[in-house]
Amino acid sequence: MSSNEATEMEIEEEQGEEWIKVLGSDQLLIVLHFLPVSGIVAFGLTCHRFYDLVSSDSLWARICRREWGEAVVDAWPNSRLRKRSWKQLYAEMLFCGAVAWHHLEQPDPLPLGRASHSMINAGGKVFVFGGGCEGGRALGDTWIAPLPSNTLLTGIHWQLPRIQNPPARFGHSCVYLEDVGLLVLFGGISDTGTRYLDTWINDTTAAAAAAAAASSWHLLPVSHSPLARGAHACCYAGDKKVVVFGGIRNDGARLHDTWVLDLSQEPPSWREVATQASPCARSGHTLTRIATNQMVLFGGRGAHFEVLNDVWLLNLQDQRPTWTELSRTITDEAPSPRAGHSASIIFGNRILIFGGEDARRTKKRDVWVLDPEAVAAAAPSSSSPTCSEKNYGRKFWKKLRVRGQFPSRTSFHGACSLGTGHAVLVFGGMVDDPSSSGIVFNSGLFLLQLIP
Repeated sequence: MSSNEATEMEIEEEQGEEWIKVLGSDQLLIVLHFLPVSGIVAFGLTCHRFYDLVSSDSLWARICRREWGEAVVDAWPNSRLRKRSWKQLYAEMLFCGAVAWHHLEQPDPLPLGRASHSMINAGGKVFVFGGGCEGGRALGDTWIAPLPSNTLLTGIHWQLPRIQNPPARFGHSCVYLEDVGLLVLFGGISDTGTRYLDTWINDTTAAAAAAAAASSWHLLPVSHSPLARGAHACCYAGDKKVVVFGGIRNDGARLHDTWVLDLSQEPPSWREVATQASPCARSGHTLTRIATNQMVLFGGRGAHFEVLNDVWLLNLQDQRPTWTELSRTITDEAPSPRAGHSASIIFGNRILIFGGEDARRTKKRDVWVLDPEAVAAAAPSSSSPTCSEKNYGRKFWKKLRVRGQFPSRTSFHGACSLGTGHAVLVFGGMVDDPSSSGIVFNSGLFLLQLIP
């Protein structure tokens, strides 16, 4: 580069800086609204005027609503908003600094203690179906608890409707299709060890409830079902599609196939999805939707009984579906390998991981948040971020500090998000019995509150 070209570039940079300096505060705030938080913080470090500008409460109010959603921000009590600036609120929500466990009351009747059951928040009601209990017995009951409109801290009241249920099972999957009001259940294991390949639906809409005292389960005629399996993972992908990955087949071998059930077709059909790469065979893992046709897989127990903590992204948006391993780019602290944990979507489109068990089947009760949007930020970089950028950056993994009435260390429990993702409800699971060195099937109900 010639000296003339270098001089021209320096002049252009100086002119660009001058243009920024002459912009009014309102104009700069409009620009800042579209920047990532790390960029806003870096901009504020350039001069005193810009530092004052990025400290604007109106700017951080906009960031909170952009990052976490209108409904989540509106859920904050006014008393909390008066005591905190929006910048403080953003930091508190980013780091989940007010997380607390609450033990909830369950007046009789209540479900038996169980594990490997399904627990779903469907249209303002919590559904629990099936699971395994003491003596290796499989359950085939459906329990429903209406969610109070104000608070859950006073407990919930379970109902056991007299409805048609699928055959008793555990290790099945059940997902809620919120746009059509359907529960879809697939597979599972009987108390004799036989795996199922049947698909059941439950219409939870108001119209269905009006036609009967409670909505029943109905066997769904489908074509070309996956192999019978249990301990697989499943989630709703949007567009009336349900995705299943892995599990254990009848001969005990673990699977690594991906299947999609398309309910928009008549009759509904399962089809296997071929991808160039995929996670290894496993069971006891989780699959969580983060966007339409995008979902995140975490953990599980592999084909050689090893326990895993890898993270994969399944993308069905393109004509060629892909599995991409995300954890290869992560250098930060991550959860230890586990299976039988729960994964619940919370505000900010993040995934909350709770509990599970390690290779020795030792139970856990730690709480982690996985932020898929932080993958790029978590990748190794040649430049070191400033302290301020670290403080307001989004980490791929974050271990939460939790207070309150802790549940026991547990695995294969049920969990579901509530409302806007401001809380997670946890029921049941297997816990260690120190008196007999055995396993107890728990019936405790706990609320993990993320926003005070």
